[in-house]
Amino acid sequence: MPEPSTLGGTKAMTRMQELLAARGLQLPAGPINDEPTPDEPGHPEYHRRQRVSVALSRWTTATPYRYQQATADHPQVVAWADRAIRDPRSAGILLLTGPFGTGKTHQAYGALRRIAEAGVDHYAVLAMTAPDMYALLRPGGSEQGIQYEIKRIGRIPLLLIDDLGTEKISEFTEEATYRLLNERYNECRPLIITSNLPARAAGQVDLVDKLGERIISRLVQIATVVPMDGSDRRRERR
Repeated sequence: MPEPSTLGGTKAMTRMQELLAARGLQLPAGPINDEPTPDEPGHPEYHRRQRVSVALSRWTTATPYRYQQATADHPQVVAWADRAIRDPRSAGILLLTGPFGTGKTHQAYGALRRIAEAGVDHYAVLAMTAPDMYALLRPGGSEQGIQYEIKRIGRIPLLLIDDLGTEKISEFTEEATYRLLNERYNECRPLIITSNLPARAAGQVDLVDKLGERIISRLVQIATVVPMDGSDRRRERR
């Protein structure tokens, strides 16, 4: 004989079906699927979309208007971005080198956008030119001081330094660059660098000449170097 609760439940269900039938309605048979859909909170895809929305908003804020449509299409740049998505600690440095106007900055912002569109768990990005970075790190450039800024810039999840090597080399720029790169090196944080100078080149000025051997030794250990060749795209668009 059924338990009273089961019997009561059966009678209540039967009565409900009769009432609905009298109104021309029908109670669905079997269990009700109340699992959230991809458009509802609780579903993994819903929360991934929310992360993408936040990440793209942060990317847009960090990206100059000129590069708001940037996408990464260079195979090595795409591969680096995908490594940063899977395991940021193993991505290392993406170093884009080449003459003016060959698309280095476009590819750099495109890589950051690709990471945002993946919906990673935590997306925070800082993008600046090398001259702006040195202005911030110089004595008096920040209210908090150079030590604070080195830690802050060094530990942000994603960092882009554009046009490294364009500034005049000095004891200050060499020391500041080394301290910042060493901070990210020790924390295993992804870093994108663009430069008009080659990493190493015989018979011409290169990053070793500009930044010093100890900085380059840090770079080459964990860097994906992507030479960007071709004509100046800026002139071609005129």
